[in-house]
Amino acid sequence: MNIKRFFGKNSREALSMVRKELGDDAVILSNRAMNGGNEIMAFREEDMNAMVARDENRPFKVSEESIDPPTLLSLLHKNNRAQAADSHASLENTTFLENGLEEPFTTQPFIAEMDDYDEIIKRAEQKRSVALNKPQVAAKPAAPQVKPSSASLSRPAMAEKLGQPQTSAQITEMLNEMRNMRSVIESQLTAISWGNIQQRDPVKSKILSNLLSAGFSAALSRQLTEKMPENLAEDKATAWIKSILGINLNTIENETEVFDQGGIFALIGPTGVGKTTTTAKLAARYVMKHGTQNLGIITTDAYRIGGHEQLRIYGKILGVMVHAVKDEADLKIALNELKNKHTILIDTVGVSQRDRMVAEQIAMLSSTNLPVKKLLCLNATSTGETLADVIKAYKGKGLDGCIITKLDEAATIGNALDVVIREKLKLFYVANGQRVPEDIHLANKAYLIQHALNLKANCNQAFQFLADELPFVMGNTVGNTLTTQLAGLSHV
Repeated sequence: MNIKRFFGKNSREALSMVRKELGDDAVILSNRAMNGGNEIMAFREEDMNAMVARDENRPFKVSEESIDPPTLLSLLHKNNRAQAADSHASLENTTFLENGLEEPFTTQPFIAEMDDYDEIIKRAEQKRSVALNKPQVAAKPAAPQVKPSSASLSRPAMAEKLGQPQTSAQITEMLNEMRNMRSVIESQLTAISWGNIQQRDPVKSKILSNLLSAGFSAALSRQLTEKMPENLAEDKATAWIKSILGINLNTIENETEVFDQGGIFALIGPTGVGKTTTTAKLAARYVMKHGTQNLGIITTDAYRIGGHEQLRIYGKILGVMVHAVKDEADLKIALNELKNKHTILIDTVGVSQRDRMVAEQIAMLSSTNLPVKKLLCLNATSTGETLADVIKAYKGKGLDGCIITKLDEAATIGNALDVVIREKLKLFYVANGQRVPEDIHLANKAYLIQHALNLKANCNQAFQFLADELPFVMGNTVGNTLTTQLAGLSHV
């Protein structure tokens, strides 16, 4: 075989040289750009016909046009009509999909990336052999002869005909991508919206920054500022925020609900939250008001070394006996012995909110068949996310209220007030020290809200939000879950 190399300054010049030397039917082996010009490897069509034997006994005729490499003439036409060809190809692809037909065989030029030309010819022969041995697809009838029922397929029928069903994993992946796209778009729109609010109503931006710095969640802060009346002075806007927070912060008015009514109160919560000290403080308050005769104290903290000894010391000082129990049976016995007491306080063992013993502890309190009121102790120094996680774990069959502890150690308390508001818990007491019984107080909502907003002034600068950062912060708080939780916020 006589393979010739042609080199020109550009593709047009090289093709012109091939056409002049080998004619319009020359077979192009490669066409690639080289340093300083364009190289084309080609040979005569007669040489290809001499190499590839024709199978005279094949039962059908294969179109030579569908299997031969492109000729020089076709390349010239393609080079001169590139844009028209692209447009035509797009229309053809649309027709294939709409009619549910297989895409016809299209020819591709052979690209030579090696110097072994015998190998190139061998591959060309293999391609021709495969095309010759492939069963022939029935010829497509002319358009006037096609029945309407077969000329156009519905989309489900088209998908079935193409044999490309979507798998469950693919659908799931697609849905996840759509959700991610939606989240990104919503975040960007929210950020743009808050950027406009900053320019239109800078007071809202200042109030939002104050709430975030005080420890309130972005979700609650956003909902409050969005519903705040427009164009208020800063002092009036702050007063409006305080009033709405006060309306939604549920507290007890006095100790009538606790000590005057009496009952069984169990203090529950994670390790180190201050349950034992809080139990001692409540016991002391009761003794100061009602004496020791009608008070009972139980501790389930029999696992921790010295766990119940601390409470026994407090009980001895107060003159009240402390009963230590280990399981449901012991608890039932102790409650039966104290059934004539007006008020019973139960100090429970501290369990991490992610420990399975939480469920066992709740089940033990419920097994008594007595109306045990569960008060959850919340550590004010914990983050809002941690406090929400604690409430979720301990909520079980319901909580009767909560007590915020370690108020004196917290840099901000908005996080604790935030979860109490969002979870709609009743706040009984707040504890702000180790002294018994001085450092426990009834929850005063006005004081707590004012204290939360005042603490933000002392917040470390690294944790305060700059005005330019607020749109990005609020853009990342878009979520249906929190919006649903806050939907019942009163007067907002």
